[in-house]
Amino acid sequence: MKNILLPLIALGILASCNSKPEGYTINGTLIGDVADSTAVYLKKAGKQNGLVDVDTTMVVNGNFVFTGQKNSPEMHFIFVDQLGGYAAAIVENGEIEFTAHKDSLGFAKAIGTPQNEFLYDFQKNSREVSNQAMNIQKDLRTATGARDTVLINSLQEELNELRGEYESFELDYIKSHPNALISALLIDRAINTRTSTEEELRELYDGLTPEIKETEAAKKVLKTLDALNKKEASSKNTSVGAVAPDFSAPSPSGEFLALSDVKGKVTLIDFWAAWCRPCRAENPNVVKVYNKYKGKGLSIIGVSLDKTAEAWKKAISDDGLEWHHVSNIAYFDDAIAKLYNVDAIPATFLLDENGVIVAKNLRGPALEARISELLD
Repeated sequence: MKNILLPLIALGILASCNSKPEGYTINGTLIGDVADSTAVYLKKAGKQNGLVDVDTTMVVNGNFVFTGQKNSPEMHFIFVDQLGGYAAAIVENGEIEFTAHKDSLGFAKAIGTPQNEFLYDFQKNSREVSNQAMNIQKDLRTATGARDTVLINSLQEELNELRGEYESFELDYIKSHPNALISALLIDRAINTRTSTEEELRELYDGLTPEIKETEAAKKVLKTLDALNKKEASSKNTSVGAVAPDFSAPSPSGEFLALSDVKGKVTLIDFWAAWCRPCRAENPNVVKVYNKYKGKGLSIIGVSLDKTAEAWKKAISDDGLEWHHVSNIAYFDDAIAKLYNVDAIPATFLLDENGVIVAKNLRGPALEARISELLD
């Protein structure tokens, strides 16, 4: 019997050691006088980076608890009612010990799980650099008040060097911590601040572990990098000197019309919309140019980024736009706008008889002058 029980006990111990926690518990401690029943909110980033509520609990004797289950680690933020600021913590399955002073939530300490240990380590090193920067800026204000030009220049150089060192610190941290969620978040920030090239950022993403690539933060990074890659390709395909990509879309009558169907000796692709005031203000000038040069080979195709067909068709009639028109009624999700890398309107592309883009975004007298060069 003993020989049978011992292996079973050993297996039980091994299973308990290897089992992963099925949920998370955040044990919060607030230092300072915080009244019982004060609300504590757990939030995370939602669409367009707005914060959404995840959970709410109450303070009891300076403590609070959040519990739940998380499939993959994700950055969250803790807010305490009537207290300024907020604290960051990574929610992942396991026991998370959270400690903060009520007057400085931003300096909270969250430890106990792997990703929170990574976050705390990063924050500790990051704050050292921040403190150095604050001291330099303090000295800089004093030097500015004293009009000490030599010291001002020296401190500015020191501050610039520190900024460069910090950027290097973040990149080095990402490379040396491919298994940290904070690394994916830092890549996302580097994308937004444009401190690295798309190629460098892609290399950093590729270096992340498979587990981190499965997080929402890393999925967002990949989606953004893919979008940047497509945007760069579109930019090259629609630069001056490139042959304009062909496209087709519904006309006001519902029939599909392609760019290749309407090319003239000179062709103007005009991205506009009924709701776009600068577009509508430019329309009389385009009408004048079209009437002057349509007999000499000028063709125009308007690509509307309108939200409704009714508004689009009414604007065509109201403004007297007697040239070709197409629209997918898709606003900036329009496939043609994406093909031409258009993220603001009005936007125009002027093509020669071979369909080569010879100018972009010409308006007013500049548009007429360039068309005159090509047709007169």
